[in-house]
Amino acid sequence: MTTPIDDFDDYDDYAALDPFFRIIEEGLAGFVDGRHFFDLLAEDVVFDYVISVPGYPRRVEGRRAVAELYRGYGSNMVLRSADELAVHRDREASVIVLEYAVHGQAVQTGRTYDNHFVSVITIKDRKVTHWRDYLDPVAVFNAIGWPAQ
Repeated sequence: MTTPIDDFDDYDDYAALDPFFRIIEEGLAGFVDGRHFFDLLAEDVVFDYVISVPGYPRRVEGRRAVAELYRGYGSNMVLRSADELAVHRDREASVIVLEYAVHGQAVQTGRTYDNHFVSVITIKDRKVTHWRDYLDPVAVFNAIGWPAQ
């Protein structure tokens, strides 16, 4: 049984990610059970960030650890929308590949943020057990600024 992140249904700390949550929920509808993005994850889910940005973890293990990683997202970026959803499913491997885009604004710079993602998601017992994420790091740098050399 999946337990709420903090044993309550208040997700205000994650409001900056709402468009991301909604597009993932839409892409996984019918394949997983749960009311909110975090409810879709198995307790022992593993997230691998294959193409990411410096300073971001390459691997996060556990539903609560993913929630903690995402808790501070709004201090850096606020999403306003998500679109371009494409869903690809391999029934035999229990894998769903989601392609999607998110759009928002960087908090510190005020610059527009537009990024495209590919998420390779493994499902077991109607919960996400593994997530491999690929993003465009240049889009992140264009929004928040390029790392110092």
